[in-house]
Amino acid sequence: MTMTNVAKVSLVEKVAIEELQKLSAPKNLTALAYESIKRHILEGKLEHDVRLTEEFLSQQLGISKSPVREALNGLQNEGLIRIEPRRGAYLRKFSIKEIEDLYNLREALESYAVSIVKISPQLIEDLRSSIKRTSKFLKADDKIRHIEEDMEFHGTIARATENMELSRILANIQNQIWLFRCQTYDLSSSSAPLAHMAILTAFEERNKEQAVVAMQAHIGHVRGQLISFLRQSAK
Repeated sequence: MTMTNVAKVSLVEKVAIEELQKLSAPKNLTALAYESIKRHILEGKLEHDVRLTEEFLSQQLGISKSPVREALNGLQNEGLIRIEPRRGAYLRKFSIKEIEDLYNLREALESYAVSIVKISPQLIEDLRSSIKRTSKFLKADDKIRHIEEDMEFHGTIARATENMELSRILANIQNQIWLFRCQTYDLSSSSAPLAHMAILTAFEERNKEQAVVAMQAHIGHVRGQLISFLRQSAK
């Protein structure tokens, strides 16, 4: 290869790197927009009838509409919002049937997770610490941090299965559940520490069958309380 050809190759490589760097900026902005809007939603700061437009969000975030549009599409794919053409985005509304379906799916997947989880001293310690924080946030009536810690407890178990697809799906289900869980926080929040302790105890005893029973009872209780409340409210 001649020096001229080497120079041409170097120039091509330099251009390719520069193009990759240019492409990364919008993706970073999309990720930032996604996280910002998602956090706003999960903290319960958005009402169901509030319209989110690309123009409004781009002004609020100080970025162009393109990354905002991509972020909204991602949130719609996760089931957190619905986008209406030429109108904007709205917080997703769930029917009682959809909520029940989500909890049924969650119970099946989390029961599977505890049946295949890799029990280790680190997992035991992480879950024990999570339960302590859950009790602390419950006593302080810190709703957001309590729900976040509840999600962390279940997420820790999912990650310990070393099945990343399972973890991803369960995290998405948890995010959807959050949308209506904040409104029904008082129904089952107080039962979380004891329910989590039952799962932890089963792990400490290396009894995965009992862990499955404890997980099913935990999710079944929350589902039952929530569905009963929603049906009464709908009358």
